[in-house]
Amino acid sequence: MFSRPFLLVCGFAATALSVGAWVHSADAASRDKAFFQSVAGSWRGPGEIVAGKYKGTKFTCNLTGQPLQGSNAGVKLDGTCRVGVFQQPMTAEITQDGSGYTGKFLDGAAGKGLDVTSGTVNDGTVVLGLNRQKLNGAMIARVENDKSMNVTISVKVGDQMVPVIGVTLKRADIDTMAVGSIQ
Repeated sequence: MFSRPFLLVCGFAATALSVGAWVHSADAASRDKAFFQSVAGSWRGPGEIVAGKYKGTKFTCNLTGQPLQGSNAGVKLDGTCRVGVFQQPMTAEITQDGSGYTGKFLDGAAGKGLDVTSGTVNDGTVVLGLNRQKLNGAMIARVENDKSMNVTISVKVGDQMVPVIGVTLKRADIDTMAVGSIQ
């Protein structure tokens, strides 16, 4: 029903919350766990393919991330991305594995999804290495504040990384209505 490029685009967008990081110390482990907890919750927002055959295609994602329970850092993601009237389910899981992280979107690169192969978390910014068969790419997700996250996905073309997708996610589970007492 959906084209492979659409599935990959939605996968890259969904991976924004599926964040991986290499852990080199106890401080890094607690920092990474704090980051995963900070991106927990519901996120919603528009995205656009900015390069390639599907340039100009706009989509919207509704995603919910939950940090993994226990001592390992990580996140589980569920949600959907939509282009027009077509909607695609999105799932991902990133788990701490020794000194690094392993993860997959949908059923991983062996199926119709992709693998998270590397990454770092620093000061509210995540950089991930992504792979699907011969396609290598990277995702940069910046948490601007507790209500906003910007995501850029790039693919490697020759020796250069070319940005192909931009997504702006806003927290969907924050009540913005002011409440006060009545006297």
